Amino acid sequence: MTTATLSANSTAATYRPGKIRNRVLWTLQIVLGLFFIIASGGPKLVIPNTLMENGAANFTIPFGLLIFIGVVEVAGGIGLMVPRLSGLAAVGLSVLTVLAAATQAFIADLPGMAIFPLVLAAIFAWIAYERRATITALTR
Repeated sequence: MTTATLSANSTAATYRPGKIRNRVLWTLQIVLGLFFIIASGGPKLVIPNTLMENGAANFTIPFGLLIFIGVVEVAGGIGLMVPRLSGLAAVGLSVLTVLAAATQAFIADLPGMAIFPLVLAAIFAWIAYERRATITALTR
C-alpha cells in the first residue's frame, strides 16, 4: 500500500504512504492538532491561573512551566497541520506525551492517568514514522 519514488537529489527511495493511509494520517493529524490547540495547550495559555488554582492538591506545577507546556502544545498542534512540519511536530509531541505520562505516573502518583498520554505517544510515533520523509526533507 506504499509507493516509493526516487528523489532528484538522492538515489535513496523516499517513502510516501498510500492514498488511504495518507487520508487516515491527515484526519488524525487535524483532529489531534485541533485537540492540542483548543483543548490542551489553549487553556494553559488563556486561563493559566484558573488551572493553577484547580490543580490537584498533591501536585503543583510552576507557572512558567505551565506556560511553556502550553506554548509547546499549541506549536505542536499547529505543526501537525503543516505538511512540511508534520513529522517533526509528531516527534516533539510524542516526547511531550511520554514526559506527561511519566509525570502522571511518578510525580503526581496517578499511574492510571498515564495511559492516555502513552496512547497519544504511540499515535504520534506512528505519525512521525509515516511522515519521516518530511523530517529528512528539512535537513536538505
